[in-house]
Amino acid sequence: MFEVFISRCSRYFAISLFFLLHFEGDPSWDAKAEVGSLRPNEFVNPIGEGADPWVIRDPHQPRYLWCMSEGNQAIAIHVSDSVSSMGKKTVVWEAPADGPYSKEVWAPELHFVEGKWRIYFAASDGQNKNHLAYVLTAVGEDPLGDYDLSGPFATGEGQDGRSPNLWAIDMTVFEHQQKLYAVWSGWDQVDSDRQYLYIAPMDSPTSLSGPRVRLCSNDDYLWERVEPVKSKRGLNEAPQVFMSKQRLSVTYSCGASWLPTYKLGMLELTGDDPLSPASWTKRKDPIFTGTDSTYGVGHSCFVRSLDGRQWWHVYHAKRDRNPGWRRYVFAQPMKVGSRGLPVLGSPVDSNTIMLRPSGSKQHVQPTSMDDYEYFGHHQMLRATPDSIRLGVQPNAPINTYRSGEKVVFSGAVSGDFEVGVTMQFHDGASSRDAGLLFRTTGPSIGYDALRGYFAGLVPRTNLLILGKMDGMNWQELYRREVDIDVTQPVRLKVSVHGDRISVGLNGQEGFHFHDSTYKSGSIGFRVVDADATFSNLSVH
Repeated sequence: MFEVFISRCSRYFAISLFFLLHFEGDPSWDAKAEVGSLRPNEFVNPIGEGADPWVIRDPHQPRYLWCMSEGNQAIAIHVSDSVSSMGKKTVVWEAPADGPYSKEVWAPELHFVEGKWRIYFAASDGQNKNHLAYVLTAVGEDPLGDYDLSGPFATGEGQDGRSPNLWAIDMTVFEHQQKLYAVWSGWDQVDSDRQYLYIAPMDSPTSLSGPRVRLCSNDDYLWERVEPVKSKRGLNEAPQVFMSKQRLSVTYSCGASWLPTYKLGMLELTGDDPLSPASWTKRKDPIFTGTDSTYGVGHSCFVRSLDGRQWWHVYHAKRDRNPGWRRYVFAQPMKVGSRGLPVLGSPVDSNTIMLRPSGSKQHVQPTSMDDYEYFGHHQMLRATPDSIRLGVQPNAPINTYRSGEKVVFSGAVSGDFEVGVTMQFHDGASSRDAGLLFRTTGPSIGYDALRGYFAGLVPRTNLLILGKMDGMNWQELYRREVDIDVTQPVRLKVSVHGDRISVGLNGQEGFHFHDSTYKSGSIGFRVVDADATFSNLSVH
């Protein structure tokens, strides 16, 4: 038996609570909750927010480096130890306030070429028609350090590639038979808005050494067009090289990136010279298409597990079916066929339980606020060594959306524990939820996309609440009315002893509740349509 310390509790709620405690809740919830906590070697998609994902294994350390655009005006590198997580980010380069590469920073790729870290990306002066390709070269050996800019590349017409220089995005580089090449998506002429795949030789990682060559037509098949009818234009972009012992191939995205029909095609190098279009054979069918639940798939990259035993496919998918560029990042295992070509299967559904990549490290109990994973739009997070702010409304939003922004700290907290955090609300009395996650597993992008508990404050209704999620659904377990002064920091505390959960506010005991659905997992922070800063985390 336990006591509930509560004031101003309505008779209706008291009766509801009695039935909840004595008859073990809603049977339909019990059926959904049978899944319980995920095991340490399991995860669910989507693993992050963003477009045009790029990830590479660090050749010097057992870790992954994710390279992503930051608000279209900077480039960030995230560090993780598994393909199932994007990890913590560091902004390594910011575009200048104005000039030819000050805006629309798109699709950065981090490569280790000729002993240096290089980031290939596209940028413009704010007008898409002026997009060109550039490269950053690391000043030292640290991929998270400073970079020097070179470019733009000569991706246009003529022997010099500048007669005139022409629109280029999505540049990637590869080495074949000890020669270096660049492949990208470009326009055939000024202001044409017709995107083709081009290739050119390189005399260094920062310079092309010959005229560009168009690899293929962009409309050989209806499925390559922005809509699958003859009246619509073809569109090829986002080339990505896949190399095996037997074959070299290039996957590419086609159709319309803003529509659910976005998909992947593939070219195979069947001749000897990569600079000859006759050396490339296009697959007559797409190699990766969306489903009813995961759609608008494209801009893929491929990477091995840390132990080298598996190949993984990383790609983005649309958040909804409306035209636009609000997207998620997915990761799933893939195969290599007998001929050395990628076999991708079908995109997985959100919230599908999957095994983490082989060789992934297991985390120990968290020791600081510096080791976390973020699940939410990248522009809605602000972090310092001492605090984490979630739900920030950016001044210049880029395809933003709310998703119950959350951070989850690496490592599980087992057994009994006590966790506390100081919170400061930034959007006044209109704020919705902000608070603590605990016994959390399987976090992903989405309001209730985790398995575990949440205790928090709701300033707009002056409530202290406790609830749990099963990966897709929220169930409130308990609430208490409290006075919340949003102009002052508040201290939230949760203590867990067996199945007894105690929630307190500002040093005062709030209430206790018993629930045994989840027995272990990580701690974290979460906001729901709110903007709040979390600091002074303590775990005992």
